[in-house]
Amino acid sequence: MFLLVTNRRDITMDFVVAELQKRSLPYFRLNTELLPQSRSAMGHTAMDDWTIELEGREISGGDITAAYFRRPGAPQAPALVEDKGERSYIEAEWSSFLKSLYFRLEGRWFSDPTQIFLAEDKPRQLIVAHQLGFNIPSTAVTNRLKSAESLTAEGRAIGKPLRQAVLPGSLEKVMFTSRLQPLTAEDEPALSLAPLIIQAEVLKKYDVRVTVVGSHVFATAIWSQEKDETQVDWRRGSHPDLKHEAIRLPDEVAEQCRELVRRMNLRYGAIDLVCDRDGKLWFLEINPNGQWAWIENQTGYTIAAAIVDELESIRHALV
Repeated sequence: MFLLVTNRRDITMDFVVAELQKRSLPYFRLNTELLPQSRSAMGHTAMDDWTIELEGREISGGDITAAYFRRPGAPQAPALVEDKGERSYIEAEWSSFLKSLYFRLEGRWFSDPTQIFLAEDKPRQLIVAHQLGFNIPSTAVTNRLKSAESLTAEGRAIGKPLRQAVLPGSLEKVMFTSRLQPLTAEDEPALSLAPLIIQAEVLKKYDVRVTVVGSHVFATAIWSQEKDETQVDWRRGSHPDLKHEAIRLPDEVAEQCRELVRRMNLRYGAIDLVCDRDGKLWFLEINPNGQWAWIENQTGYTIAAAIVDELESIRHALV
């Protein structure tokens, strides 16, 4: 049986479920926010020594031949528990239970959660990409004015978060990549508060999202320059009509993408490249667990099928 670790609202996982159902393959979708509703147990004798009973179904460690870690939700204490402290305690205990479960699935993950976490380190991504020969814009990760001044003074530069892409609060705000004006001493107090990724801006022909699944490379041109709002960050605004086009990467770049995912100890990666006005491709970053369903919708790529193929290959390797 395949274990799918995610949450109830994960539309991307629905694509995998549909592919599994098409192939009549058994699966269990664990929406982890519901885990406090389960009756679960772990022992100490073996990695497979665990059981979860939830929503009328029961699975145990011995049932699982491969697992896909997608978008787990934080466990939610039952509504009958009203005390805030008690709710926090219950949810923390179930989060610890989940961490132990993840460890017990070692060797059966599509991409291991620990490796996904490590691969989210953007400075590390840049180092590995540089080692592989990708073109990379001049970059500084800094809260130091001197470093920031030199990059922004050279001309157009962009800034983006090192890790936290959402500004929490009553009015939650997404931190998009933004164009920076030349920084001066007046900007030093704000800049010093937290490190920022600053890069020389690549003047784009289009953005490229490369979805790597095992040895498969699905490359998509996103024609971000056709709309003013999406020129710096194609995610900005709501533009379902933004043109997406299936493209073929040069063989060398496609192999660099495969090798980057392998070096990160993953089976999946969503890589962001930029094609400049001269047709040269530049590496920006890799999301080790990024979204892909909209790419399949826009291009017809068989990404869900490739993921299920990988899950089946894990199962066969264990037999």
